[in-house]
Amino acid sequence: MRNRSVTFDPHVVSYATILQIYFSVAHNPTELNRQGPDSGPQYRSEIFAESAEQQRVAEAYIAQLAAAKAFRAPIVTRVEALRGFYPAEAHHQNYATLNPESPYIVYNDAPKVENLGKLFPAAFRQRPKLVAVAAGD
Repeated sequence: MRNRSVTFDPHVVSYATILQIYFSVAHNPTELNRQGPDSGPQYRSEIFAESAEQQRVAEAYIAQLAAAKAFRAPIVTRVEALRGFYPAEAHHQNYATLNPESPYIVYNDAPKVENLGKLFPAAFRQRPKLVAVAAGD
């Protein structure tokens, strides 16, 4: 398997905007080892920083959210250094786009995509950029 990772162009979207989306749209940072109907340690809320600067910024943002009491419960999101990237299995890649009528997508993910469009219209794409899945993955 090739070493792949998630990358972003800070000229297109800032790290700060990614953090805002992560904490306001992508998931609930107060759920420990769970996200919606999924549970277990693999669903924990965590940020894997590529640099000490990213880690510092993420930790500072979490501290600001906590001080502002932005959530009803404590934020449990951990921030750690990125030690490796492991892509999901091929059947998980592009799942929402390939299965828009799946009850899981309709109930759990489609509302998040709709909120992304409302809260962050500049970062929203009507047609998402899909993951290229290599043969044998």
